[in-house]
Amino acid sequence: MAIDKELLDILACPKCKGDVRLTESGDGLICDACKLKYPIKDDIPVMLIDEAERI
Repeated sequence: MAIDKELLDILACPKCKGDVRLTESGDGLICDACKLKYPIKDDIPVMLIDEAERI
């Protein structure tokens, strides 16, 4: 199941409060400003800075 468009529109990077976008594979959300990828686990975005990986 993909992330709902409405949910994606309201989600923001917890570090810089900037926009996030869905990865091409749909397994995470990317903040281009911070160069972080937030994982999506069991169709739930994990928007924790400590859980993000550098890209």
